[in-house]
Amino acid sequence: MLCENLFSLRKGRKLSQEQVAEAIGVSRQAVAKWESGEAVPDLMNCAALAKLYDVTLDELVNFDSRESNGLRIAPGGKYMFGAVTVGEKGQIVIPAKARKIFNIRPGDSLVVLGDIQQGLALINAQAFLDQFNIMQGE
Repeated sequence: MLCENLFSLRKGRKLSQEQVAEAIGVSRQAVAKWESGEAVPDLMNCAALAKLYDVTLDELVNFDSRESNGLRIAPGGKYMFGAVTVGEKGQIVIPAKARKIFNIRPGDSLVVLGDIQQGLALINAQAFLDQFNIMQGE
């Protein structure tokens, strides 16, 4: 998993092995061995790679693209939770991982925002109202 993540992140950011090596202070050969699975970076290098690629250390090490329909690791703070099915009355089930990350609990209020070109978005109702009041100068 780690070697695939390192390769995918580097390619996704259009970096060469030389550029990665220079950025974190190792040889190009070390980066090549990590990406091929011949060697594993130590904890300090993993932390440097996670910072370089703007992902968490957990995502760098544990992300499995097979469990995410072939998607790559998203940049820090961005998530793709997969598809949901809309029920007959328009209801959806927010994936458990999303509920955990965003601390969404039963009974919470969410505002549904929409843009014809970009789609729908959900936002915590209180956070939305707080921002709205700031914009209104209250």
